[in-house]
Amino acid sequence: MLKRLFSHYIAGEVRPMLRLAIPLVLAELGWMTMAVVDTMMVGRQSDSAVAIGAVSLGSISYYVVAIFGTGLMLGLDTLVSHSYGAGDMHDAHRSLVNGVYLSLGLAPILMSVVHLWEPVLRSLAIQPSVLNQAIPYLRALNWSTLPLLLYFVFRRYLQGIDLAKPVMFSLVTANLVNAAGNWALIYGHLGHRAMGTVGSGWATCAARTYMATVLLVYCVYYDLRYKIGLRHASPWPHLPRVWRLLSLGFPAAMQLGLEVGVFAVATGLIGRLGAIPLASHQIALNTASFTYMVPLGLGSAAAVRVGQAHGRRDAHAASRAGWTAIAMGASFMTCTALVFLLAPRALVRIYTPDPAVIKAASGLLFVAAFFQLFDGLQAVATGALRGAGDTRTPMIWSSALYWLVGLPVGAYLCFRVGWGAAGLWTGLCVALILIGCALLHFWHRSEKQFAASTLADSLTL
Repeated sequence: MLKRLFSHYIAGEVRPMLRLAIPLVLAELGWMTMAVVDTMMVGRQSDSAVAIGAVSLGSISYYVVAIFGTGLMLGLDTLVSHSYGAGDMHDAHRSLVNGVYLSLGLAPILMSVVHLWEPVLRSLAIQPSVLNQAIPYLRALNWSTLPLLLYFVFRRYLQGIDLAKPVMFSLVTANLVNAAGNWALIYGHLGHRAMGTVGSGWATCAARTYMATVLLVYCVYYDLRYKIGLRHASPWPHLPRVWRLLSLGFPAAMQLGLEVGVFAVATGLIGRLGAIPLASHQIALNTASFTYMVPLGLGSAAAVRVGQAHGRRDAHAASRAGWTAIAMGASFMTCTALVFLLAPRALVRIYTPDPAVIKAASGLLFVAAFFQLFDGLQAVATGALRGAGDTRTPMIWSSALYWLVGLPVGAYLCFRVGWGAAGLWTGLCVALILIGCALLHFWHRSEKQFAASTLADSLTL
């Protein structure tokens, strides 16, 4: 009975899910690899802890703003996949064009907000040597805002029409651009002067420009070869479509912005503890973020597969796609939790040879092991809900539990109980466990409601 149920409900979805998810997972891993390489490259400078701490502070300050803009583009997952599932490519092209217009309008606004971070960072009790490297690094990153937004628009469009391999290619090859840029600009090779930590920011900016260009070229190439009608799409903005993108993307953007905001506040608080706790926090955050890329990629695949099923009004396919992706994400993150528990020091040594940093970061990875499973559940469930057109539920529950539970508990354990950085991570761990359980419940409720809706539709025909 169970074998027959598996074959009917899950097995038939595994292959198409993997065909879409593997390139997206590799793309997410490629995305995170750039951050890992940045940390490793600056960490080989003479004062490793200060350089890594500066990258941590600059990166999180930038992403707390930029992630809001990229989150607004997540509405394309829903619109494009629904259009593609319904066989309406003209509508998918309309969403792409208006996503580009939205990016052009957002970029100067987001860059202005990032610029306002500088006086905020200067007002905090952060070690001056860290701050003097973090602010120039932040300024360099800020110039990558428009390419980053355009990359996300082209990516969401392509994966929504089942073209994930170009996304993977752009990110894998962008890592080569980023690594070469780091080597040349940080340490002064290929005729460049040694720029130190800020050189890593400019290398990232070049890599993001490259990614956006690759996906734009592929969109044009695919249309020329297969005549899908992109050239005939209206080049003018369509305000109702822009509003639809904003209405879908805003809750997702708020969720991502508030989530990154929690880690930005945590980074600022840990920065007050000194360079070594801040460096250990950055290394542990990079490592946990790297494993998170797998369920994040699965969540993107789930958004597309669930969204396409919704476009076809196929409740069984939507349910099957969501649960298959959730099972895959949970399995992977259980394995990474075991690695964090069994070999934390080996992971940290990849970043730095500093014994003090290795010891501190290993303790944070021990805490991270306990939220791996739940982090995976919430990432994939968020994607499945987005495919169903629900971006509000993840925003509400993630934001509330991070800010009202995780951060207060973490700050109390860090400063009042004296657990230091591990205390902040423990509070965030509690929040992630609750978020994972909550979003799993809401995905189950969503797919039941969609099944009831499609049944009612069929009875009225």
